[in-house]
Amino acid sequence: MASLSRIAPELPVSNLSEALEYYEQKLGFRIAMQMPQGDYAIVERDDVAIHLFQDNSRPHSPVGIHIFTPDLEALYAEFQERGAYLSQGIAHKPWGNRDFRLNDASGNEIKFTEPLSQDEPG
Repeated sequence: MASLSRIAPELPVSNLSEALEYYEQKLGFRIAMQMPQGDYAIVERDDVAIHLFQDNSRPHSPVGIHIFTPDLEALYAEFQERGAYLSQGIAHKPWGNRDFRLNDASGNEIKFTEPLSQDEPG
C-alpha cells in the first residue's frame, strides 16, 4: 500500500496580512512563501505547514485542524505567553487524548493534541 508522508491544510482567512502576523507573532510560525498578489501564503513551524488563502468570495465557516505534539504543556505555556486566542485549556478527552484549542484571527480552530500514554487513565 502506498504511504502518506505529510499534510498541508489550506485555511481560508478574511485578512491574509493579519493572519500572517498572527501565525508569526502568536504561534511562532515563519512565512515560508507568499504570493506577490498577496492572496496566498504558506507558514511553517517544525514539520507543519499551513497554507493560508484570502477568501473574499463569501463569508466562510471557520474550519478546524489537529496538530499533534509531544510537548503539550510547553506549547500551551508558549502560546499563553505570546497572547494567542486560547479558546480551551488543556483537557483530557474521552477518546484518549489531551488537547487545547485556539482560534486564529479568522476564527479557524487549531487543536493541539497529545495522545495519552497507555499507562495514564483516560
